Amino acid sequence: MRKQIVVIGLGRLGLSLAKTLMTIGHEVLALDNDEKLIQAISPFVTRAVQVETTNESALKELGVGNYDIAIVVMPEIEISVLSTIVIQKLGVPYVMARAVNELHGLILEKMGVNKVFYPDRDMGAGIAYVLTLGDIIDYIPVTSGYGVVKMTVPADFAGKTLSEAGFGHLGILKVVALILQRKRDILLNPDSGEIINAEDVLVVAGNWEKLEDLFAHLKKAV
Repeated sequence: MRKQIVVIGLGRLGLSLAKTLMTIGHEVLALDNDEKLIQAISPFVTRAVQVETTNESALKELGVGNYDIAIVVMPEIEISVLSTIVIQKLGVPYVMARAVNELHGLILEKMGVNKVFYPDRDMGAGIAYVLTLGDIIDYIPVTSGYGVVKMTVPADFAGKTLSEAGFGHLGILKVVALILQRKRDILLNPDSGEIINAEDVLVVAGNWEKLEDLFAHLKKAV
């Protein structure tokens, strides 16, 4: 599902995030106070604007409050916190923020940030996919538009067989591994009749759009 996403802070991580989010089909507004970084990202995103990201009036004029997701990426703790406060005041419904250490992360959590992430500790090349799906452990892109997701078992799937959960339907999404936490074992290429337990972990391969559809369906079921 195409989303409107604002990326705030265009260091190495912010640039990579903005480009990847565009590649997988989202509309991206990139913001930073560094003119050179704005010029560098402009050809790769929907819109890029040089702005002080702590300036509430400026962000309001840009319509930031109308975006679906805001991702605050700058590493400077003070600017990160102040920018996040502004984003929240503008009413962005889902706010994500990078934390550079545990204290920074705790502050962001206390502020009510929807998702705090530690890119150096938790995530690799699939960070943009992980953030936009929101409910997965990791994502590994394989080829353009195709990848592998590691995910916990949704409550809607517990007690069902893989076939009953809809995996393998028309060959669109395939469970390539089932990590059995209770047995400390891994089933590779599990049979469609294998029953999924709540504590298991699924490794699912498929088309990116179909993976998005899966998580959209799960969110509606909650």
